[in-house]
Amino acid sequence: MKNAVLASCLFLSLAARADTGLPPTLRHVGIDQHLNGQIPLDLTFRDESGKSVRLGDYFGRKPVLLNLVYYECPMLCTLELSGLVRGLRGMSLRVGRDFNVVTVSFNPRETPPLAAAKKENYIRLYGHPEAAAGWHFLTGAEPSIDALAQAVGFRYVYDPKAAQYAHATGIMVATPQGKLARYFYGIDYPPGDLRLGLVEASQSKIGTPVDSVLLFCYHYDPNTGKYSLMILQLMQAAGVATVLGLGVFLLVLFRREQSVAQACLPVSSETQHNLSGLDRR
Repeated sequence: MKNAVLASCLFLSLAARADTGLPPTLRHVGIDQHLNGQIPLDLTFRDESGKSVRLGDYFGRKPVLLNLVYYECPMLCTLELSGLVRGLRGMSLRVGRDFNVVTVSFNPRETPPLAAAKKENYIRLYGHPEAAAGWHFLTGAEPSIDALAQAVGFRYVYDPKAAQYAHATGIMVATPQGKLARYFYGIDYPPGDLRLGLVEASQSKIGTPVDSVLLFCYHYDPNTGKYSLMILQLMQAAGVATVLGLGVFLLVLFRREQSVAQACLPVSSETQHNLSGLDRR
């Protein structure tokens, strides 16, 4: 079943790139990357308690993981949120402490009590109760939902016959200022990719010095929504290290030869005469 779901996700994610051979509905479904685009932080939603909030309330100091789902989705959204939890649990970075997560329903008919139930379930699965202060489940009116979806490039269609939404799956990483930094597709989010995306979006203000080294070695590929090893850059770095190492070796060898040469200098005739005088005494 999982393979079938993955195939479905891939099919939906490619829908935007194909103009023929697809049902008309799916031609309008997909995720377009709006890298460096600004999320409209003045949009208003309701949090899981029913309180009216601005999207900007969750930005400002930390990077944000943003995803659009609908809470009564029979399959894909549940798989997406479960995959996100797996990725989050595999990181030492923590929700609420190092970054925030904002989950928004794109179904305007869904309500805060439903969002609250989802939040309780996924915070429990995450295993860190304190993360409740940093993971927010929102609902909202259609104008706010449409504006957010358009800003992040999330395209979906409601199918009245099935009473369901056709949509792709993916999450976005945003900077503390609300700029879209990275997209990750599908329903599985490797902890390493999530961590690199968050560290990069924070401009290395979270994470460790090792993460900065990894960001040098890995490159984000917007076509796949993943980080890949930068072989050429690694080779260049290895070449520089080799040259530096060889230089240090030659310097040490040169100094050693100088020391040996000084120790083996010939003794002057005057010194030899003095030494002979000492022997006769």
